Amino acid sequence: MAKAYWVTTYQSINNPEALAAYAQLAGPSISAAGGKFIVRGMPALTKEHGQMQRVVVIEFESLAAAEAAYKSAGYQEALSKLTPGAVVRDMRFVEGV
Repeated sequence: MAKAYWVTTYQSINNPEALAAYAQLAGPSISAAGGKFIVRGMPALTKEHGQMQRVVVIEFESLAAAEAAYKSAGYQEALSKLTPGAVVRDMRFVEGV
């Protein structure tokens, strides 16, 4: 079974306090669900129309595990801390090769 990666890029962070409240709950919730943070931060370098945006990559044993982490009560509580407009982000779940 292929591993899965939860990939998030942040186009804008409009409310850093809301993002901090989210992160306090999201990180432990994701880790408890088997997620392993691989990347968390700003790009060191960008190429080919890359954007200087915060990037988070989390590895899971499977796509089902990643989706279960997203749907978990702990992560949903974390999401509730992101007030409308607090962040603009793109989130994808991608299976590994």
